[in-house]
Amino acid sequence: MVDFEAVGRLEEIPDGGMKQVIAHGEPIGLYRVGDDVYAVHDYCTHEQTELTEGEFDPDDCEVECPLHGSRFNVVTGEVRILPATKPVATYEVKIEDGMVQVGPQRVRSGSRRD
Repeated sequence: MVDFEAVGRLEEIPDGGMKQVIAHGEPIGLYRVGDDVYAVHDYCTHEQTELTEGEFDPDDCEVECPLHGSRFNVVTGEVRILPATKPVATYEVKIEDGMVQVGPQRVRSGSRRD
């Protein structure tokens, strides 16, 4: 069974904005683009810095680490700009009755969980 944890209401995240929540005991960054919300582990894989303290570009669905400028795609978790080389973990998200719910960490094809 897939466990989803309610973390807040959709309207608490501005369109084009981001918010840190705790889900499944982990800091998760939520990124809103219209009615879609994406969730990634909130720490940069290069230097353990909160990504939600950086800049989010909703047009490119990328968040920039505030420490060294690494950029990550919030949909896939993939690194877009170095110095980070390892992707961030992504999580399933669903929205029911305006409530944002974070599910389990996604497993990338051909890899194990981070």
